[in-house]
Amino acid sequence: EVQLVESGGGLVQPGGSLRLSCAGSGFTFSRYFASWFRQAPGKGREGVATITASGGSTFYDDSVKGRFAISRDNARNMVYLQMDSLKPEDTAMYYCAADLRWAGSAWHQWSKYNYFGQGTQVTVSS
Repeated sequence: EVQLVESGGGLVQPGGSLRLSCAGSGFTFSRYFASWFRQAPGKGREGVATITASGGSTFYDDSVKGRFAISRDNARNMVYLQMDSLKPEDTAMYYCAADLRWAGSAWHQWSKYNYFGQGTQVTVSS
């Protein structure tokens, strides 16, 4: 059974940091590109960051460039999202997604993925 399980969310003050983790199982993780999405209450789901299967390339939404960093450890079947300088507008449910076929410039589209996690809540508030 294919599974993606996120962890690491929580409550953090503005300016703080969090590191999200996504554990993959049931598939050859190292062959899949992976991304992080988020969805705030009342808003649509948006792509935050993506990383190629090898980890050699990463791309970010403009809203998080310079603050967030995506990485992966294929030996451990893990993808991470390091989030620094967090802002209240970063508050959302964060999801991990993966797929075998690289989506290219469409990586931010939820429909390009076949595998998803259940999400982990991130709340940025003082």
